[in-house]
Amino acid sequence: MTGNDMQELKAKDPAHRLESNVRSYVRSFPFVAKTASGSTITSADGVEYIDFLAGAGALNYGHNNPAIQQALLEYVSGDGIAHSLDFATIAKDDFIETFDTVVLKPRGMDYRFQFCGPTGTNAVEAAIKIARKVTGNRDVFSFTQGFHGMTTGSLELTDNPYYKEGLPGFDQRVQGPLPFCSDESTLEQSISSIADILQRRAQSDTLPAAIIVEPIQGEGGINIAPMTWLRALDSLCKQFGVLLIIDDIQMGCGRTGDFFSFEKAGIDPDIITLSKSIGGYGLPMALVLLKPQHDVWKPGQHNGTFRGNNLAFVAATKALTQYWQDSDFADEIRAKAEHIEERLQGLASDHRALDLSYRGKGFVWGLESRREPAIAGMIQKMSFERGLIIETCGRGDQVLKFLAPLTSSLKEIDRGFEILTDVCEVLDGQFALDGTGARKAASA
Repeated sequence: MTGNDMQELKAKDPAHRLESNVRSYVRSFPFVAKTASGSTITSADGVEYIDFLAGAGALNYGHNNPAIQQALLEYVSGDGIAHSLDFATIAKDDFIETFDTVVLKPRGMDYRFQFCGPTGTNAVEAAIKIARKVTGNRDVFSFTQGFHGMTTGSLELTDNPYYKEGLPGFDQRVQGPLPFCSDESTLEQSISSIADILQRRAQSDTLPAAIIVEPIQGEGGINIAPMTWLRALDSLCKQFGVLLIIDDIQMGCGRTGDFFSFEKAGIDPDIITLSKSIGGYGLPMALVLLKPQHDVWKPGQHNGTFRGNNLAFVAATKALTQYWQDSDFADEIRAKAEHIEERLQGLASDHRALDLSYRGKGFVWGLESRREPAIAGMIQKMSFERGLIIETCGRGDQVLKFLAPLTSSLKEIDRGFEILTDVCEVLDGQFALDGTGARKAASA
C-alpha cells in the first residue's frame, strides 16, 4: 500500500477519522477487513492476507471454523439464550461438563469454574482478588517482561512502562518484578533470588498473596520458562504458603502443543486464568480455574453483566469435542511445529547479514535480529505489503511473533514463509552491502 493509498484510506475509513488515538492494529495493518476463513483474511477491495496473528491468540481454530460455525448457527436459529448473567443454561452446563470431562479429568486436575467479565484482564483481576481473600495478604508478585492486562490491578503486574505512561501511582509498587527465567543456566540464580525475597517477607510478616507467571511470555518477547524452573517456583510457593497463579490466557488452549502450556512441568497451580481461544470462535469469554479449597467467594462478590456469554459456551464446547477428545490434534500441532522450526532455521541460515535467532514451541515462535532490533518491524511492514499479517512483541517490538491458527495447513504456513523469505532476502541484501541497511530498509 502506497502513501497515497494510506491517505485515501484515512480519509474514507471511520476508524481513522473518528476512532480514538488508542487504536493500534489498524495503524500497523492499514486495510479494511471484510471476510475471513481459516488462516486467510480478505479485505474490502479483494486482497487476501495470510494471518499469522490469529486475533492475538484468540483464533486458535481459525476464522469461521466450519464445525464451530455450524454449532453456533444451530443454537441461534433455535432461539438458544444468548445473554444470561450467571443463570444456569444448557449451553453453560454443557461447557462445564465437557471441559471437566475432556480437559481436567484426563489430566488429573480438580478445579472450580469462575466465569467473570469476558476478557483476559478480567480473569486476572478476579484471580488477584481471590488470592488476597484466601490469604489475607495484599501484594501479588509478577515477573520481568510479564504482561497480564490493561485494567488497574492487571496493569500493576505488567512490566512495560509504555502502558503506564502518564498514569500516577504505578511507580509505587512495594516489590518490583521478580527475575523471569528463560534459560536453564540462570535457573538457580533466579530461584535463589525469589527465595531470598520471600524469606525476608516472611520474617517481616508481609508475604505476598500470590505470584503470577506466564510459562511463555507472549507480549514480553516469546520468553520460555524451563519446566524445571516452573517446578521450583511451584515448590517455593507451597513452602511459603503463597498462591501460584498461572496466566495461560494467550498460551493455553493448545498453543504450545499441550492444552495447557505448563503441562510438562507436572505442577498443580492454585489458580489458572484462561481467555482468548477458550471462546472457541473468537467470542469473548474468560475463565478462572480455582482449587476447591480456594473458592471462598460469597455470592456476587465478583460479578459482571457479561459473564454468561452462551454463544461462547456453545463455541467452546464444540471446539473441545472437535479437537481435544483424543491426542490427534495435539500430535498434529507438534508435527507442524517441527515444520515451522525448519522454516525458521532456513530463514536464519540463509540470511546471515540479518543475524537472526529464533525460539518457541508448538505454534508460538519469535524471530529476532541480533544485529538490529528494528529489523522485526521492517519485516512486519514489508510482509504486510506482500500479503502477510504478523505482529511484533517485546518491550522494544524487536521480536517478530508467529501466532498462526493451530488449524493452519502446511500449504498456508508455507505461503506465509514464502513472503517472509522474500522480505528477508531484500533486507539481507541491503544489510550485506553496508552499514546503512536499517535506514534503507525503513523506506523499502
